[in-house]
Amino acid sequence: MHVKTGDEVLIIAGKNKGQRGKIKRVIPNMSRVVVEGKNIVKRHMKARGPGKPGGIVEMEAPLHSSNVMLICPSCGHATRTGHRFLEEKDHKGRPRKVRFCKACDAVIEKK
Repeated sequence: MHVKTGDEVLIIAGKNKGQRGKIKRVIPNMSRVVVEGKNIVKRHMKARGPGKPGGIVEMEAPLHSSNVMLICPSCGHATRTGHRFLEEKDHKGRPRKVRFCKACDAVIEKK
């Protein structure tokens, strides 16, 4: 996927179009992401004992990963990303694979 947990993204489709947020969770097998405080839905929850009361609960629903664009940390714009291999090796001796911004050509490091 082109986004990872902790990335800042711009939502480009849906009811939250144009809003920015941070990726809270990634669901790779469904190609979905959960963005903090965005795509809020209401769920009617049944009571599950004394610790979990019932009622209407607001929660963040997953968005499809194609509906978000990564915001480049160096240029600050929403951009497409690509992958490239660096000369330095990872812990297994293979070339390190990183994401890069297609607008400013900067390497996007995982925090």
